Amino acid sequence: MKIFTNEMIFSIIEKRMMKNTGLIFNVQKFSIHDGPGIRTTVFFQGCPLRCKWCSNPESQEKYGKTAVLEGIQPAKAYSVDEIMAICLEDGPFYAESGGGVTLSGGEVLFQGEFAADLLARLGEKHIHRALETSGCADPALFKRLAALAELVLFDVKHHNRELHIKGTGVDTTVILENLRSLAALSAPAGPAVLPRIPVIPGYNDGPADAAAFAGLLASLGLKTVQLLPFHQFGRKKYDALGRVYEYSGSPILHPEDLEQYRGIFITHGIEAFF
Repeated sequence: MKIFTNEMIFSIIEKRMMKNTGLIFNVQKFSIHDGPGIRTTVFFQGCPLRCKWCSNPESQEKYGKTAVLEGIQPAKAYSVDEIMAICLEDGPFYAESGGGVTLSGGEVLFQGEFAADLLARLGEKHIHRALETSGCADPALFKRLAALAELVLFDVKHHNRELHIKGTGVDTTVILENLRSLAALSAPAGPAVLPRIPVIPGYNDGPADAAAFAGLLASLGLKTVQLLPFHQFGRKKYDALGRVYEYSGSPILHPEDLEQYRGIFITHGIEAFF
C-alpha cells in the first residue's frame, strides 16, 4: 500500500482544489474563546507569517509534520463532508449557546478554496461562522471569504511596518488593506469585525503602542478590540520541533498587568476587553 506524506497530500490539494480537500492539524470541540457560545474550531495547516511567539508553531509549515512528535499531531487531509460531519455532531450545543464553528490556523486563507466551500456549507445549515485571520492574503480572496462569515476575528500584530516585519516576517501593506476593506464591508450588512491584539512583552506592549493601535482602529471606525495577553502555552512545542523559542524567558502577562494599556484604548473611544 502506498503511503502518502503530508507533502504529497498538499501537492494533491494544490492541484485538485475542486476536490474540496483541506489539510487540518486539529479540530477542537467545545471551544469558548474563538467567538460566541460553544464552538468547534477547525485549525488549518500553513501560514505565511512566522510570528516569533506563535503558540501553534507546527501550523506554520505548509505541509506540517509527517510523524507524531511530543504533544503535536500531524496534519491530516479532510474533505468538506468529513469536516461537516464532525461539526454537525455538536449542533445542539451551538443552538443552545449561540455558538457555531470557527475556522482558525495557521492561516485559513492559506487554503482559501477549501475554506470557502466549508463556510458556504455551514451557512446552508444555518450554523454561525467565524473566521480567524491575520489578514495576510490576496485581497480578492479575503473579501470573498469575509463575506461568507458572520464574524471575522482579525489579529493585528503591530501598527509599525518595520516592527511587524521583525516580529512576523511580513510587512503590513496587504494586511492593512484587508483590514480597511473589512471595516467597510462590515457596515451595515456584512460580518461583525473583532480586531484582536496579541500583547507581546517588549514588542507591542508599551503605552505608545496602545495609542497607535487605538488610533488605527478609530480611523477605520472600529469601536471594539480584544486584547490577548502573552502566554507560554506553546513553549514545549518548539522543543519538540527542534526550534529555538525566542520568548522562553519572557514573563506571562495577565489582564491586571494591562489595565493601563487597556485604559489608553478606552480614552480613544475604543472598548477593550480580555
